[in-house]
This record gives sequence, C-alpha cells and structure tokens, in this order.
Amino acid sequence: MSTLTKVTPYANEPFTNFSLDENKQAMEAAIAKVKSELGQEYPLYIGSEKVVTEAKIKSINPGNVDEVIGYVSKANQALAEKAMVAALETFESWKRVHVRKRAEYLFKAAALMRERKHEFSALMILESGKNYVEADVDTAEAIDFIEFYAREIIRLSEINETGPLTKIAGEDNKISYIPLGVGVIIPPWNFPLAICVGMTTAAVVSGNTVLLKPASTTPIIAHKFVALMREVGLPDGVINFIPGSGAEVGDYLTTHPKTRFISFTGSKEVGLRINKLAADTVPGQIWIKRVVAEMGGKDGIIVDETADLDAAASAIVASAFGFQGQKCSAGSRAVIVESVYDQVVEKVAALTKQLQIGLPENNFAAGPVIDKTSYERILEYIEIGKQEGILLAGGEKAEGNGYYIQPTVFGNVSGKARIMQEEIFGPVLAIAKAKDWQEAIAIYNDTEFGLTGAYFSTDEERIAEALETVHCGNLYINRKCTGALVGVHPFGGFNMSGTDSKAGGYDYLLLFTQAKLTSRKI
Repeated sequence: MSTLTKVTPYANEPFTNFSLDENKQAMEAAIAKVKSELGQEYPLYIGSEKVVTEAKIKSINPGNVDEVIGYVSKANQALAEKAMVAALETFESWKRVHVRKRAEYLFKAAALMRERKHEFSALMILESGKNYVEADVDTAEAIDFIEFYAREIIRLSEINETGPLTKIAGEDNKISYIPLGVGVIIPPWNFPLAICVGMTTAAVVSGNTVLLKPASTTPIIAHKFVALMREVGLPDGVINFIPGSGAEVGDYLTTHPKTRFISFTGSKEVGLRINKLAADTVPGQIWIKRVVAEMGGKDGIIVDETADLDAAASAIVASAFGFQGQKCSAGSRAVIVESVYDQVVEKVAALTKQLQIGLPENNFAAGPVIDKTSYERILEYIEIGKQEGILLAGGEKAEGNGYYIQPTVFGNVSGKARIMQEEIFGPVLAIAKAKDWQEAIAIYNDTEFGLTGAYFSTDEERIAEALETVHCGNLYINRKCTGALVGVHPFGGFNMSGTDSKAGGYDYLLLFTQAKLTSRKI
C-alpha cells in the first residue's frame, strides 16, 4: 500500500501571503506564463479520445474584453451521447477499482496542483476576474477538496472495521457504500476551480464516472483540471469533458435514462429546472435520479447594539464585495439595529469607497463582473435600488475595458424591497434598519433563501437565540458570512438555496454512493 493513501490528519491548504515580495513576484511570473499561452484551442475528452469540434466556446478576459483566453471545443447532443456511452463502459471497470487506488489518483492530483498552485490561480485571474487573494483561495480550496474526499472514501470503506452495526449471534453483517453510476457534473463559473474540482472528485473517488459540463464563461480552468487528472493516470472515461449549451447538452443529459445523478451548482432558476427534468422518468430508466443542488442565496449580516461595530462594518464590506459579490455566500444584505444604524452605515460606506477598481492581474481589490449579461443585469438592479433606498456609495459603471461596476451600497431599504429579496450576484449591498435585535432576525429570515448568515453581538443570550432561530445552512457569529473552509465549515443551505448537501463535510460522499447491507449466516 502506498504511503500516500495512509489517512493522515487532515489540514487545510495554507493561503499565500501576497504582502511578501517573493510571493507577489511568483504570481506575476505565473500570470506572464499563462499570458504567453493565450489563444490556444482546447479539445473535448470523451473516453480515450481528444475531440476537436468546429463549434467553439470563446473564453475572454472579463477585465480586458479584447483579450481572448482561448477557444474550447463545444459538444452537441451526439457527442454528449458518445460521452455517455464511454462513461457507462468505463463505470463497469472503475467501480471495481479498490477505494485506496481511487484515492491514490486524488492524492497525486493534489500534490501536482500544489506544485502548480500559482499557475492555476493565474489562469483564474485572467479567465474569471479574480484578484490574487480570491484566486489563491479558490485554488487552495480545490486542493483541500481533493485531499479531503480522498481521505473520506478511505474512511467510509473502513467503516465496518469500527463495528457500526449491532451484533447478533449467528450472522456476519456488513454495510458498504457502493457507487451510483454515471453522473452529470454542472459546476458554476464563480468558483471555476474549487467547486468544479470538489463536485467532480467527490463523484469519481466514490467509484462513479462523470460527464463534466463546465460553465461556458470559464471552461479553460476546468480543462486544465481535467488535463491534470489525465496526467496523474486517471483512466480514460472516468471524467469526460463536454462543455456545451445548457439547453442542448445539459437538458439532454439531465433527461437521459442512463444518468444516475446530477450534481449542480448555480442559480435557483436553473437548479429548479434540473430538479423538475430529473424527476420525470423516461423509457429505459430504472432508478430515481439523485439531484445534488446548491443554488444560491440572499445572505445577510445582522448587527445589534452590543457588537464591535468596526469589526461588523469590515465583515459587511468583505462579505458584500469579495469577488465583486459574485458568491452564493455573499452578504448582499445587512440588517442593523437602529440605535447603531447610523454609525455602522457610515463605516460601511467609508470602507466601500476605499475599494480600488481595476485589472485583476494588477491585484486591485475590486475587479470586473463575469460577462456582459451579468453586467447589464446588475446595472438594472442598481437603478431599481435607487428607487428603493438611499444611495450611499457607488451606483455607476466604472472605468476600464471590461465589465466594471462600482461597489454600491443602499441604505434605508425595506425588508420587502427587491434588492433585499432577489439575488443580484454582483457588487450591490442593501442595508435595512431594525428596531431591535429580534426584528433584525425576523428581517433576515424573511427570504426564500437560506444559505449563509452572520450575527454580530457580544450578548451571549442573544447569540444563543440567533444560533437557534437564524434560518440558514451556515451561520457565523462575529465574523463574515463568506469563506467556508473544507472540513471546517461544511457548506450548503436551506429553502431555495438547495439540497443542503454540505460540500466539504463528512457526509457529502454519501450523496454519491448507496449503502448495501449484506448478511451472512455463520
């Protein structure tokens, strides 16, 4: 047995300190390397084949729209079917590979990604518009997911050795966690490496084969991950890389009779559509398809009059505007108790106005939003916000040859306002005033979502009540509502935020397996 597959204590990948010159220079060198490779063409991976298509997805830099990152071959339904056939065939052998061997591929991939950490981050900086820290955290999380799930599948495989079943005389009873089959992986563009890697590796290390359909705005970082998995020797057909149209390829695979599960992260609207399509059985289907969905949020931070107001204001700004608010965990709402409302709002507005906007490759605090569609939608919401609240900061387009928007803050917003209720997914923060901390919690809970939240207070009785009654999957006390760590903060939400799948948690792999009980008379 390889020493790599020994289950050592898990530790999260450290983040890079870019205040150190050597680290900053290393990232600049990685960006230069990635820039030297721009404009290339990237194939599909179907079984053992590299497939080049005439139709291409053009990936551009959202911070400099004249810069083409590359061209990715685009799958159609015929190629999706070909990939399904390859995945089905490979599943028959892959499911029999010992779990420690499957985990070994992941350990090798984590080690290789760690060696090339800045290179992966640099590609994200250019393709998705993240600054140095946001990209570095994304890559670190990807490494964490790979390591964590490799250890988790080993733990699950050994669960019988700890004797979880009740013993009875005359029988030998065991429970084992076996793979489901072929799954469709549909990751988002906002964590184009970490979530893509986490969803994919969880499925394959559990013994499944997958069809990976990455987001059309960030397909090249996904391709780079798949190429790395092929480099470490993962058998052909375990991961089939088929970027393409959601309406054409996504719907086709979601309704396919041989699709066993769909793992999705993205918008509420698309997630609900997938759930509906997957629920309908079709001829040749012999199972109920499993849907694992993380769909978004309208997350918020509550601040009462006992809180550390400086810490609360810093957390509100960090939660609202990290990666331009393009996180399902982003704190796009704040609810402040009226006795400290003016103080907190003044601090938030001042901190927001200090955020400098510019090219991600130059490591500005605020960069572009992902594409023209998002840009136009967010600007429309800002105009709505001007009718629903008082503009305190931002509110306009920002300069630059890309999709730049000023970080925007609205105050005195009603809890029922659209900008308090609808997911904007951009650099827009709405602040509401509450008469007291109980009303603040009620305003926070008045949403169809329930992903993340934070409560700032120094009153232990209030904190205890908040822990009980603030309705979200991930609640943080006296810290920002973004930045979940693998194995530390299992991530997933309630209501329209999805299936509360708890990615990075100790029960996540159960979603990609089924428990088989065997009983033998002795």
